[in-house]
Amino acid sequence: MSDAQTQIPVTVLTGYLGAGKTTLLNRILSENHGKRYAVIVNEFGEIGIDNDLIVESDEEIYEMNNGCVCCTVRGDLIRVVEGLMKRPGRFDAIVVETTGLADPVPVAQTFFMDDDVRTKTKLDAVVALVDAKHLPLRLKDSKEAEDQIAFADVVVLNKTDLVTPEELEKVEATIRAINPAAKIHRTQRSGVALEEVLDRGAFDLSRALENDPHFLDAHDYDHDHHDHDHHDHDGHDHHHHHDHASDIHDVTVKSVSLRGGEMDPKKFFPWIEKVTQMEGPNILRLKGIIALKGDEDRYVLQGVHMILEGDHQRAWKDDEKHESRLVFIGRDLDAERLRKSFEACQA
Repeated sequence: MSDAQTQIPVTVLTGYLGAGKTTLLNRILSENHGKRYAVIVNEFGEIGIDNDLIVESDEEIYEMNNGCVCCTVRGDLIRVVEGLMKRPGRFDAIVVETTGLADPVPVAQTFFMDDDVRTKTKLDAVVALVDAKHLPLRLKDSKEAEDQIAFADVVVLNKTDLVTPEELEKVEATIRAINPAAKIHRTQRSGVALEEVLDRGAFDLSRALENDPHFLDAHDYDHDHHDHDHHDHDGHDHHHHHDHASDIHDVTVKSVSLRGGEMDPKKFFPWIEKVTQMEGPNILRLKGIIALKGDEDRYVLQGVHMILEGDHQRAWKDDEKHESRLVFIGRDLDAERLRKSFEACQA
């Protein structure tokens, strides 16, 4: 068995107090879904699990009658994960809840950086729960709410029954402006199917691209695949890079989408290293598929702040145009400079 098959997928769950995280966690811990999940929470007390559902507990780990376990992070996340790994029987997945204000980045970095943890687990997706009614206020008064969305692979837009269809469209447009690459699910009472948030493989860019080949296509960002058709009535070509964030009040995170032809590896790699070193603190996420001159394979790249990972994914198919696409999500990004320097790396 290869490493990848033995690694347990980890979902990082973010979102403000009141966005519906507790409801979602309660469903994982009590629903009859036939899977074994381990849920790591900040404060067990906050979840308020029905005592009838708890089979047994040692002081840190509560076992539920549906086979799941729940434990609290006291201190060090790595220690808790290693403790879970020593338990008999395998988990299908681990869910780590970050508190309302917490920045998901250090949690995600734990699963990126720590070698022991990395051999046993793999980061599967960062999921942000967003309260449709209160998000506009949150974005006004907190940078964390924006970061959570910018960092997410999946956004659960919850409490949609509390807003008008117009408000919902607006909130969704705001989310798209901050993070065009995230998959958005509209829900009420956190009623998203668990398989939509667990074991998605969304963080693994190669897998995300296999599931959705258009994942990085700039022109797909403007229109989600909802039934109401609002495609290009204005006749505009949507291939230019987008700066939607500017029409949305107070949003400081924006995405820059770049596209180009085949890259010269001798220019491209030093450039991307330099960009992430210099702009690292401003870059929340970076994702790309790069066509390298003289290389038959698609090169898939992804980054979190200054950590950069890249890998050959698979050979280009005959009908695929060898083009490079790169998306940056961050603050204070100089779109024009990024675009020019990106284009200068072309072979």
